[in-house]
Amino acid sequence: LEYCDDTLKADREIVFEAVRSQGQALGYASHLLKTDREIVLEAVKSSGVALSYTDDNLKANREIVLEAVEQDGFALYHASDNLKADREVVIKAVRNQGMALDYAEDSLKADREIVLEAVRNQGKALGYAAEKLRANREVVLEAVQQNGWALEYADDGLKADRKIVLEAVKNSGWSLRYASEEFQEDDELLKFAQGF
Repeated sequence: LEYCDDTLKADREIVFEAVRSQGQALGYASHLLKTDREIVLEAVKSSGVALSYTDDNLKANREIVLEAVEQDGFALYHASDNLKADREVVIKAVRNQGMALDYAEDSLKADREIVLEAVRNQGKALGYAAEKLRANREVVLEAVQQNGWALEYADDGLKADRKIVLEAVKNSGWSLRYASEEFQEDDELLKFAQGF
């Protein structure tokens, strides 16, 4: 579609078939077709980030955004503010891509269930969680089990929790650098960190 003339970029059937196979082809469609609900829905089924090419009205369309974030959680970035505050939309986004938590409305970054879903997908999503959840032992444990480097974002009190630090180090020895000073010098943890 990129190299087609403007007549073809405005042809609904051609654009529909193009976005069906490659959602990001929506970026080359005529302005009018970028606002066509059916074409945009088909595009985001193929590539969630195709949401970026449509207008604000369709970025606020719940059905379209749900499809987009299910295909690519990062599509949440392009959703309307209302949908970034929609619990179901955000859960779908972080299940697909935990780091999409960054784009959620702040109150949802304090939602325990949403943050758990995010860190189970990508432990380092803990860095986008509300402070109170970075101090929640269960949330931090899930995060460091998925990615030991998530220990960097844990509350200082949990960086001094032996079980949390041990799980982080089991996942990635290098994560020991984020533990409390006391644990950075602990012989047992040093052995784990060095792979012995």
